[in-house]
Amino acid sequence: MFQRATHDGEPLSSGEVHFLGSFIQGSIMLVETRRRLRLAWGMCQRHSLGALRVEAACRHGYLHGPAILYADLMGCAVRAFDAHGPLLRRQLARRLRERGPCLMCDLGYGPRSEGFVAPQMLAAGHDPNPLMRFLRATEPQWRTAVCGDCARNGALSRCRIHLREALRTGAALDLDAQRLLVTQVAERVQRFSDSFGWDKRGTDTAADRAALVSAAGWCGGWDALLTFAPREAACQISSQLGAGP
Repeated sequence: MFQRATHDGEPLSSGEVHFLGSFIQGSIMLVETRRRLRLAWGMCQRHSLGALRVEAACRHGYLHGPAILYADLMGCAVRAFDAHGPLLRRQLARRLRERGPCLMCDLGYGPRSEGFVAPQMLAAGHDPNPLMRFLRATEPQWRTAVCGDCARNGALSRCRIHLREALRTGAALDLDAQRLLVTQVAERVQRFSDSFGWDKRGTDTAADRAALVSAAGWCGGWDALLTFAPREAACQISSQLGAGP
């Protein structure tokens, strides 16, 4: 298993902002980049959150790039659940594993990395408010998708990482409920992604927009998002004992 860096609370470095600036400018669409993102189910929590922050700040909340990425990854998740028979749990656990490291970590980007970036871009990368507004506006819809193990609150939903852990250890698990969660998130984040097209503009709902947050949390874990989430959202999550997907 590849080590996935967790959210450490340190601001994005100039090197990280420089990379994410090129990322949102179109490198996310490069074939090799997309291949590596699929292998790793996205990026580590630090860099997944960083990508959302930079895109939200630089695109004024216009999160088209992340929507495309997570629609793709959740499509992979839906296909992973297409397993049957007595070895279903083993097959699914294998399909949900990471087959590569975080792209940015592997390239050496971290809290101490340096890069040339305009002061305005660096300031945008450090501005939490655009993403915070997006999280606050969609929180009622993404709250029930939060992994109970990540939130430590007894909720039944599981992120990919804790789902795989439960599959490997034989822990009690309602696979039908987990499949339903993945299917719903995949459908909704795809609708959000499609809504950026001219012919479908304005067709997305709050649930579709929230699915972007749910997808990011499902793929890489919820710790960073819950640390970053608005205080009121975190309070509601912590009180949601035993909630299903």
